[in-house]
Amino acid sequence: MSAYFKERLLFLLLQLMLMTILSGLLILFQVEIYWIGLMFLLWMVPLLFYMMLEYKKEQRFFTSLEELTESLEEKYLLPEVMEKSDLLAEKLFYDVLQDISRDMHEQVKHHREQGKEYREYIETWVHEIKTPMASIGLILENQDIPYKRTIMEEMKKIEDYVEEVLYYARSSHVEKDYIIRELSLEALVKKVVKRNASDFIRKGISLELYLSEDKVYSDSKWLEYILHQILSNALKYTQGKEGKIIISAEKRREQVVLSVKDTGIGILEKDLSRVTEKGFTGENGRVYHRSTGMGLYLVKKLSEQLGLGLEISSKNHQGTLVEILFPLGSYHNGI
Repeated sequence: MSAYFKERLLFLLLQLMLMTILSGLLILFQVEIYWIGLMFLLWMVPLLFYMMLEYKKEQRFFTSLEELTESLEEKYLLPEVMEKSDLLAEKLFYDVLQDISRDMHEQVKHHREQGKEYREYIETWVHEIKTPMASIGLILENQDIPYKRTIMEEMKKIEDYVEEVLYYARSSHVEKDYIIRELSLEALVKKVVKRNASDFIRKGISLELYLSEDKVYSDSKWLEYILHQILSNALKYTQGKEGKIIISAEKRREQVVLSVKDTGIGILEKDLSRVTEKGFTGENGRVYHRSTGMGLYLVKKLSEQLGLGLEISSKNHQGTLVEILFPLGSYHNGI
C-alpha cells in the first residue's frame, strides 16, 4: 500500500495544492472556516475512497496472478491460463503478455527445430564414422605392424568418445528411444566386462564378480552404456598390478543394487558432490587423466531418465563405490 500511494504522491500533492489555493480564495471572500473544512472533506474523502477501491482491485489482480504463476510448473504458460480483465490497464497488460507469449512460442519452436536438426546430424555423423572405424579395426587385427597394440588402444578411446557424443545427443530424449524389459544383470555385466577385457589384461587389474540371478526392468542399450561408463572410470583411475574391481548385485528391500567398487585413486571429498556435474573433472581427473567431465554427468542424467537411483561414495586414495539402484516394486506394479 505504501508503494501504491508513493507512486501517486505527486497527484495527491497537486490535489492539496489546489485545495490550498481554493481555501485561500474563499478566505479572501470571508467564507467561514466551517464551510471551507466541509468542502475539504467532500473533496478529499471521496478521492481517498476511490483510490482505496482502485488499490484493492489491483491488489486482487496481481495477487491472483502471483498465485497462478506459483501453481504452474511451466511458468511461461501464464498468458494461456490467465483471465482477461475488464479494466483498461489490466486488459492492455494481458494483450502485451499474449503478444510476448506468441513470439516466445515461435522462438522456442524455431530453436527446437534447430536442436532437432543438429541432433539428427550428430547421430548420422556418429553412425557414418563407425563404418571406417570398424574397417580400421579389422585392418589392424589382420596386420602385423609396429605399435599395433598401442594403435588399437587409441582406437578404442576414439570409439568411446564417439559413443559419448551419440549418447549425449540423445540424452534429452531418452523417453523416445527406450524399451523397458526384464533383464538379467549377470548377462549384462558380463557383456560390459568382455567389452573392457583388454583394459583389464593390459593394466593387470583383477576382477571379482558376485552376481545374483535377480531380474531387473530397464532398457538394455542405455543400461549397458551407463555400466560401461562406470566400469571405464574404475579402470581408468585404478593404478598398479594390485588393482581390483569388484562388481556385485544384491537385493535390498524393494531394490536390486548393482555395485561397482574399485581400489583406485578415489575422489577428493571436496569434489565428490560435483562429480556428476556437466564438464566437472575434479582435481584427480586433471592430475591423472585428461577427463572430459561428461562420463558421470551422462550416467546421472540417463539414470534419472530411466528412473534409476545413483549413489557415489569415495575416499581419496581408497577407491570409489558406485551403486545403481533398481526400484523393483515400482516396475513390477507398472507391468
